[in-house]
Amino acid sequence: QVQLVESGGGLVQAGGSLRLSCAASGRTVSRYAMGWFRQAPGKEREFVAAIRWSGDNTYYADSVKGRFTMSRDNRKSTVYLQMTSLQPEDTAVYYCAAEEFGPLSLPDPDYWGQGTQVTVSS
Repeated sequence: QVQLVESGGGLVQAGGSLRLSCAASGRTVSRYAMGWFRQAPGKEREFVAAIRWSGDNTYYADSVKGRFTMSRDNRKSTVYLQMTSLQPEDTAVYYCAAEEFGPLSLPDPDYWGQGTQVTVSS
C-alpha cells in the first residue's frame, strides 16, 4: 500500500509561484513513478508532470513545460512541483499520483492523494 499526501496549495496572483509537495509512504514506494495531475471545475483530469525516484528523467505536459519543475527528496520520500509564472488557467485541484512500474506518462495510476487547491487570481 502507498499513501500520498499533498500540501502547498493556496491563492496566488498571476505571475506568481507556488511549490506543491507530495509525501509518499509505503514499503514499495520506490517501484512507483510519481506524478501530478490537475482538475479544474467542469473539466477533465489533466496530466501535469512526472518523475522517478532514481535517474534524471522528468516528463511534462506541453501546457506547463518551461514553467513547472518536478524534483524529489528521496530521504523524505517527497516529490515537489515548483510552479512559476502561474496564470488563471492553472487554477485547479492538484493531485499527486503513483503508478507501479509506470511510464512517466502515468496512464494508469494505482494511488492518488487527496488533492490540494491552487487558485491563481488575475
